This record gives sequence, C-alpha cells and structure tokens, in this order.
Amino acid sequence: MSVFGFIAKRKAEHSVKTLCRVLGVSRSGFHAWERRAPSDRQLADAWLSERICEIHAESRQTYGARRVHAALAHRGVRVGRKRVERLMRRLGLSGLVPKRYRRTTIRVPGVRIADDLVERDFDATAPNQLWVADIKYVRSWQGWLYLAAVIDCYSRRVVGWSMRADLEAELVVDALEMATPIKARSTSRWSSLSVAARPASRSRWGPKATPTTTPSRSRSSPRSRRISSAAARSRPAKTRARPCSTTSKRSTTRSGSTRHSAT
Repeated sequence: MSVFGFIAKRKAEHSVKTLCRVLGVSRSGFHAWERRAPSDRQLADAWLSERICEIHAESRQTYGARRVHAALAHRGVRVGRKRVERLMRRLGLSGLVPKRYRRTTIRVPGVRIADDLVERDFDATAPNQLWVADIKYVRSWQGWLYLAAVIDCYSRRVVGWSMRADLEAELVVDALEMATPIKARSTSRWSSLSVAARPASRSRWGPKATPTTTPSRSRSSPRSRRISSAAARSRPAKTRARPCSTTSKRSTTRSGSTRHSAT
C-alpha cells in the first residue's frame, strides 16, 4: 500500500494535515493523488480481481493461486501467476489447505489397555447380546464433527448414536444412554419367543431354510395308497337294477339256490 493510500484509509480517524506531517508528504500531493484518474494498471487489476473472485466462488473457496491461474488461462486470460498471488493476497482469498494429520489415540505409558471381551467373535444368537461401537470423524465447513454409533451385531441396527464437536466422554455416554431403552424394549419382546422361532438368515452365503409344506393329496405315500385300496375292497358292492325281460332267466341268490321266474 502506498503512502497516499494509507492516508486515504486513515483520514477518518486522524486529520489529513497530521498524517501528511507524520509521514513526510505534502497535502497538495495527497489531494492531487485523490483527483487523479486511475491508471490502466489499476483498471486491469480491478477487472482481474473480479474474475478471480468469480473463479474462487465457483470452486466453493477451494482453489488456490495455481488453480485460479490455470482457470484464467482456460478462459483465455493471459496473466502471470505472481500477479494472481498478489491480487488474491490483497483480496484475502486462499485455497483449501490440507491440515496435518493429528493422532488422537495416544497410548499412555503405564495405563492398562482395555481387554478384548468378545475375543473377536461377533456372531450373536439373539438381539442385545453383543454391541460394538466406534467413533467417526466427519469433516465439515465449520470444522470437525465426531460421531459415536452403537450397533447391535445380531440385527445390524444402530441402536444409539451421538454427535459432538469435541471428543469428551459425554460423546460415548450419550450414545449408550440412547441405546439402553431400546435394549429394554427389545429384550421384553424377545423373551417370550423360543430359539426355534429365530428367522432364517437372509445372507446369500448362509444356509437355506428348508420349506415345511403339507404334501398334497395327489402325492400320497405307497402305504396310504395300500390302505385306501384295502378299505375300498371291504365295502359292499352296489348292485345295479336291471330291466325286466320277456324271457325266463335263472337268477342266483347269495345262498347258492336257483329259482325260475316267468313272465
């Protein structure tokens, strides 16, 4: 910033006479600088600053000087990268700078490590037998967010979760307190069911459920067919009435005797 520019910026706080006297310039020179028309360089910088702001806004404030310079070249604007850096510095624009990785899990010497209570066996046979929990780091435009989730290994359901902007103990406590009422409700519901009523696995690699359907009548077993045929033979045969004829016939009774019938 030039001396006259500094005086123009601070003249609302101090008098022009005092500023010119302290900085060693004349007041006539300052007023001549104010009335002077902007130069071509200044006009070009003003136009270029508008283009830089547009590109930076389109990139969601992620482009730095190198990418802004490449975007200007793609639009046909020939300008040096140092000039783009100077204008972005004047406008207060910067790209998204990746932050250095920070270790959050630091082992303290002399402190006992938590034991593996499940011994890497995550197969549960009923709800609320085994829970697993983890903390996920979520990047946002306002900083880091920390998400704690509790998952039931049997149903793969998120039974509790919590989100905070810090890694305090309340993050995990809130997630567990959310999961505790769900455990009480589901345990009372499943207590009346037997182990045999467990639904079949939906995984395509799991064992397929055997269908239990009642056989139809058309597919009866050989034993049932033999029993039905024997019962049919034991039933008395139905005799069919015959029409009377004009000739004499010999009829045989069950007792074996014969008789003649005449018309």
